[in-house]
Amino acid sequence: MRPDESVERVKERGAGGGFGAAPVAGAGMPVIQLEDVWLTYASKRADVEALAGISVSVEANTFVSFIGPTGCGKSSLLKLVAGLFAPSRGSILVRGQRVEEALRARSFGFVFQDATLLPWRSVLGNTELLLQVCERAPAEREQVARRFLEMVGLGGFLSHYPRELSGGMKQRVAIARALTLDPDILLMDEPFAALDAITRDRLNLDLLRIWSQARKTVLFVTHSIGEAVFLSDRVLVMSARPGKVVADIPVGLPRPRSLELVESPEFIACARQLRHLLAEGAVYDGSL
Repeated sequence: MRPDESVERVKERGAGGGFGAAPVAGAGMPVIQLEDVWLTYASKRADVEALAGISVSVEANTFVSFIGPTGCGKSSLLKLVAGLFAPSRGSILVRGQRVEEALRARSFGFVFQDATLLPWRSVLGNTELLLQVCERAPAEREQVARRFLEMVGLGGFLSHYPRELSGGMKQRVAIARALTLDPDILLMDEPFAALDAITRDRLNLDLLRIWSQARKTVLFVTHSIGEAVFLSDRVLVMSARPGKVVADIPVGLPRPRSLELVESPEFIACARQLRHLLAEGAVYDGSL
């Protein structure tokens, strides 16, 4: 953001070529399309309008993050894409088809803030869970689960139980489990929010490595400006409730990325731009 530039101008520029406007990977037909999506929660006291007029397109193999104040509807947006509930208005298409068809094709993997591991199952058993639900043969389940546990760096912990794992290791299991059905789209709802800064940095690097190997389309919700810049091809800034997309900022930083990048002038400038947008355009509440 230039010193003489208004936030309104930055918002306009962000949609068509904000900071470091390099070509986004996977340019082409959108994998995900949201058109004028609204979401209202019914309540006995009063209806709550959570999202208002969201129109977003996401291209294949891109990493897109959503940031915004608490309660702006970021998590609700992911759940709409995943088909966990339906929009009050508007349409959502996945590869040109309705969300219900994408669900039947098992197009989604979901990683929540809590790893939600079953305490009585081992690391291998937890990772096999979705494959077991889909009635895959035991030999196939084990082979696939082992492959993704190796990918997330847990090949030596197959027989361990959740009580024996750190928070970061539990999230690695959750990521491996989400990948076992080979989804096109990985939805991640603040998966590293509860972790310490050192573990979070390590998992950000691991996630980029896994993403580069698996080449999924990722929608990532975070409250961390730095995390959003470090991981993403694009960052969508949302307003306070009812949530609206107030800016769409391309991140033109080179890949592969290392932690040294966060000290670069380009990284700092991009983070500053997002912070200004949150402060003035999204009713920034000081928690980011």
